[in-house]
Amino acid sequence: MLLPRPEHGVVAADPPGTGPGYWAGAPCAVAGDSEIFLAYRLRRPIAQGRGYAIPVARSADGERFATLLTIGKEEMATESLERPALVRTPGGRWRLYLSCATAGTKHWRVEMTEAAHPAEFDVRDRQTVLPGDAKTGVKDPVIIHHGGLWHLWASCHPLADPLQTDQMTTEYATSTDGLTWTWHGTALSGTPGHWDSRGTRVSAVRFDGDVVMAYYDGRASVAENYEERTGVATGSDPAALTAVADQPLAFSPYQGGGLRYLDIMSLPDGRHRLYYEMTRRDGSHALVTELR
Repeated sequence: MLLPRPEHGVVAADPPGTGPGYWAGAPCAVAGDSEIFLAYRLRRPIAQGRGYAIPVARSADGERFATLLTIGKEEMATESLERPALVRTPGGRWRLYLSCATAGTKHWRVEMTEAAHPAEFDVRDRQTVLPGDAKTGVKDPVIIHHGGLWHLWASCHPLADPLQTDQMTTEYATSTDGLTWTWHGTALSGTPGHWDSRGTRVSAVRFDGDVVMAYYDGRASVAENYEERTGVATGSDPAALTAVADQPLAFSPYQGGGLRYLDIMSLPDGRHRLYYEMTRRDGSHALVTELR
């Protein structure tokens, strides 16, 4: 089981400011053509724009990134952007799935744009692939092509009660093309009375034979929103995962303890790159990486 060790991490992207509400994180990394490609979210405090941009970048070493392009929230007609999913198709093309807040609501949807190379994404050519509905907001997808099928785990939020919209479960879906999805139910939800009781958001999934291992963000209360910590869940069915511990397994050493949106990328030499968003001493969040 690979778990973050923040004391060994290096910063891959700094937040756009100091103090609470300034974040760089929610990463998704993919190896391709002897490089590492990374999409992540930049955020300012709510009164200053929330999630305002998604940079897409590349790196030769996995630590120092050069930005290829930046997608702004105005281009997506959204109030805020959250975690993107960067995916390479079996045919070699690239897709970028973008989590978008619907203006004036608590609703979220996911849109997708496709290109021959990550530097060529053009969001003027995009489609909504996870619309959610009046009762549910959908965001932060984890998307994997495995065994000839597309698999998706998405964070879903109830919208009926305005006081409960911060709650989240992870729902599982499959697809033959990565565009039209069939939902199979709740893959992971919180355990009442435990550290993840208020919400669970799968951030990374690894298939190992008949076992599915998922890393997830959890929180116990509304107050812990934005400061989720990392846990692990497993199962033989990707639609039915069970937490392996009754406490978080990775967290920041600083106030709030936030260590979330963990992504794990396998390298050709058998090693792995971990990317995650972590709370710093000043309350901001940085995008951190480790080589393991």
